[in-house]
Amino acid sequence: MTTNILNENPSNQEPENGEEVASTTIPPTSDPSKKRNAFTELLSPPKKPSPSILRSTAPAATFAGRAGLGAYIQAPETFPASRVITYDDKFVTINDLYPKSSIHLLLLPRDPQKQLLHPFEALSTDAEFLSEVKIEVERLKVLAAKELRRRFGKYSTQELKREKARELLSEKDEDIDEALLPPGRDWEKEIMAGVHTHPSMAHLHIHIISVDRHSDCLRHRKHYNSFTTPFLANLSDFPLSEEEMRRRRHERYLERDFLCWRCGRDFGNKFVRLKAHLEEEFEKWKAE
Repeated sequence: MTTNILNENPSNQEPENGEEVASTTIPPTSDPSKKRNAFTELLSPPKKPSPSILRSTAPAATFAGRAGLGAYIQAPETFPASRVITYDDKFVTINDLYPKSSIHLLLLPRDPQKQLLHPFEALSTDAEFLSEVKIEVERLKVLAAKELRRRFGKYSTQELKREKARELLSEKDEDIDEALLPPGRDWEKEIMAGVHTHPSMAHLHIHIISVDRHSDCLRHRKHYNSFTTPFLANLSDFPLSEEEMRRRRHERYLERDFLCWRCGRDFGNKFVRLKAHLEEEFEKWKAE
């Protein structure tokens, strides 16, 4: 049976995972002819609208509450590069409005037949669609890994070894064979991709998120456990069987005790202590 996610959790109820839900209004039309560079725009600052945009009198469409992601799907070209990173006929990629890690992207499929399906159903009943999603997610993981390297590479021991070796060869005026350099850090291993068992937003979306859990938006139990327990179903696990879909939907993942994502230490239900510990682990993680 087809599950419409709008019916699974009506818009007047708080999402099970405690995520913030924000309505989204489509901005006045911008110039779609201007192409975007996904890598340089991943975290570029918001751009000021042009005078022609400011003078626009076109009525603005608003996607209320849990339907908020629909605005990005319908008119991605109208949003600034700080929000919408890439888009084409099949997918839109945005920066999460309330990120739960240093890097937190959402991949939004634009297929009208898939948009309002529960992710378990959308990703388990159409092999071709699942393949397209996985290919796009792999592309975004590469993009996210480059951004992690740009931000944190200077702190990483693995990266420093590679750069020092490169500098030594440069000083000797020797040709640099990249294959002989220390490998550096594999930042793609620091990126997760998956969907929530009970999504907070109505439209189908896939999370591409770094493992560090370093964010001011990570504020309580549900925020943390929704990304550190099987409540986040890894994309690599799909397609799921009917039995597995039923089992996951009934598990109470969000009520579990807090386990540090990095060292496994058990903090019970002490979120404040966990947050302080996460700051320490973040510094250690950067330095790896």
